[in-house]
Amino acid sequence: MRAKSRKVPTAAVNSTTLAANDYLELRLHELLDRISADGLAPGGGSAAALTVAFAARLVAMVARCSTDWDDAPGVAAQATAVSERAIALAQSDGRAWDAALLALRDAEATETRGDAKRDFALERKLEAAAAVPLEIASLAADVAAAAAHLVRVNLGIRAADPRLTHALGSEQAARDVADRLGDAAR
Repeated sequence: MRAKSRKVPTAAVNSTTLAANDYLELRLHELLDRISADGLAPGGGSAAALTVAFAARLVAMVARCSTDWDDAPGVAAQATAVSERAIALAQSDGRAWDAALLALRDAEATETRGDAKRDFALERKLEAAAAVPLEIASLAADVAAAAAHLVRVNLGIRAADPRLTHALGSEQAARDVADRLGDAAR
């Protein structure tokens, strides 16, 4: 019996026509097809934001299941808030990327060089397209910190336990990347 194949879209997907929650309304395979399509958003930033949202919701679930942990309700609420922000950033990233990509294509298509007004507008669109992934990276570092804390709480491990060292190292690596991106953007 042959496996049923899905048709992978080859046309660009323009996310500017998607409503604020359309990414959440898509079937998973359709979202994945859109992310991997050649062209406009959603793309890497949106995929990263949605990955952060999934990770944050997982942290929230684990916190809610941690009945012996006094801070669990607060961690669950914070993780849910991070997830909601990441979902909003997935949509924002798509719009910012579309605008930057269209401006880049327009700049390449026109013969005018040194058009200060166009160059300034392009620079602003590229900055906006970079700002969203920067915030996504920061949220990802927050989720990594929460996950490292969950390792400590749920496993009841000692400070010298290599699993905690690994979790804290992952948290620090995520924070370092977010900080380096922030420094580069300034």
